[in-house]
Amino acid sequence: MELLDRYLEAVKKHLPWQRQDDIIAELRANLESQLEEKEAALGRPLTTGEAEDWLRQMGPPIHVAARYQPQRYLIGPALFPFYLYVLKMTFFWATVIWTIVAVLQIAAQTPSELTVLATVLRLPGMLMTTAAWVTLIFAIIEFAAARCPGKFPMLAPPSANWSPGDLPPLGQQLAGGKKPHSFAHAVAEVIFGFLFLVWWLLVPRHPYLLIGPGVLYWHASPFQLAPFSVLFYWWVVVVNVVQLAWRSADLIRGSWPRPRTAQTIVVSAVGLIPLGLLLSVPDHAYVLLRNPALDQAHYGAALNSINLSIHWSAVVICAFTVLGLVWEIGRMSLNAYRKRTAAMR
Repeated sequence: MELLDRYLEAVKKHLPWQRQDDIIAELRANLESQLEEKEAALGRPLTTGEAEDWLRQMGPPIHVAARYQPQRYLIGPALFPFYLYVLKMTFFWATVIWTIVAVLQIAAQTPSELTVLATVLRLPGMLMTTAAWVTLIFAIIEFAAARCPGKFPMLAPPSANWSPGDLPPLGQQLAGGKKPHSFAHAVAEVIFGFLFLVWWLLVPRHPYLLIGPGVLYWHASPFQLAPFSVLFYWWVVVVNVVQLAWRSADLIRGSWPRPRTAQTIVVSAVGLIPLGLLLSVPDHAYVLLRNPALDQAHYGAALNSINLSIHWSAVVICAFTVLGLVWEIGRMSLNAYRKRTAAMR
């Protein structure tokens, strides 16, 4: 029965991935046994309406899956995709702002390798604090949605009025049981990507958009960016254009609910190019003196500290990017392995 298959597929996306296949096989056997008993009692197959009434009595898929969960969630499946997206963007911007502030602080202090190391080691703590605040905010939203479902209709748990006929057709669940992207989420990503690209293109003429009041200090300082920064800047543009074009094409074609593993891998791989440029700059000379003959003696130590700070920041960001890329490739390989294993059964 197709409706039963759709119901089981909807349950599967909320199950722990390690036990999805076993749980679904057990649940399918139980439900098919009940279905056979009902049809035997009636002497005919169930009609669509009767099948929907029967599955409605079983309860919404998320409630059925909750029986197999090892623990209750802090952030529910309806909110989690938005939480993950906001967390990623917050990590990115927090790292960018931290890097800018760290460089300005090191330049304003008496530089030393110990000072640079201490500044770099503050990054993990800052990211953990950021993650804690984002998680707390979303947990509060989840709590409010559970207590006042009328004010958060998009996040409220399914009620007894749910209909099995509203289940998505077979094949629309993403690999690994992930919930498909909503149309609103896809549109928001395209709009945000476009606004970010416009903002980034305006930065060269209006650096205040990037570092705020710090631009006054930068213009008055004896430092300037090395020529490599132009190539780095345009590679960042390329990365964002690739991602924005891909997401826009998905939105136009209507393919936005499909898995994005390939897109994530390609964008992450392209994103390694500007990071590679940062790491390959000779002598880590990211920042230069405007008048080296006059200022080398006075600002040489500060210059070395600034460049060292930028280098280690690039190493940290590159490490996170590589780990994310490896994670996506591993997840794609795992999903392919699970499909082959299921096909062999």
